[in-house]
Amino acid sequence: MSEYYNQTVEQVAADLKADPVNGLSSAEAQRRLAEYGRNVLPTGEGTSVWKILLSQFAEMMVLVLIGAAVISVFLNEVEDALVILVIVVLNAALGTYQEYRAEQALAALGAMQVPRVRIRRDGGVSEISAEELVPGDLVMLQEGDRIPADGRLVLAKSLNIEEAALTGESQPVEKITDVIGGNEVPLGDRLNMAFMGTAINFGRGEMLVTGTGLKTQLGKIATMLM
Repeated sequence: MSEYYNQTVEQVAADLKADPVNGLSSAEAQRRLAEYGRNVLPTGEGTSVWKILLSQFAEMMVLVLIGAAVISVFLNEVEDALVILVIVVLNAALGTYQEYRAEQALAALGAMQVPRVRIRRDGGVSEISAEELVPGDLVMLQEGDRIPADGRLVLAKSLNIEEAALTGESQPVEKITDVIGGNEVPLGDRLNMAFMGTAINFGRGEMLVTGTGLKTQLGKIATMLM
């Protein structure tokens, strides 16, 4: 199956059943919103470190180890009990650290989401909540904007996008609308695509939304952290 970066704008529009000039109709956008869900990423729940730590001791394997330590004490095998308890404490500390870092990372991803976007719908320009974006929407982009979803660029006028948050590339990437040939092209080389959470450094453009929420590249990272 071809990726959107190695398809023409016409092919992408046909695949998404979208209009690369006038955008979707309001009725179709509402239908797709019900089908695909809202364009949001999960965020950290803000659980306290102490609650995370206590939850580590509720796992079955940990309870089994604690039980083994208690039995060892009754059998007067104090050294074995101490070794088991050290393992339990280290496991809890590591688990707490990893879960806390994951929550912080999710919160950071959530902060990269965009509140409002300008789109073309029903042949006109309107502003909506970014949460209401659906695949096939035609989003208008300009300098200073943060990309609200993943999309295939249909217009790129001196468009430079800062993608460091996603690809690690330190310099803004100049975008194009031409087809990118080849298979398994790295994200940083998909010059005709724009990705949720990246920021426009210069220029303007328009893109057809190809993925929202957890179906974006940023969403895939969020899924791994959950």
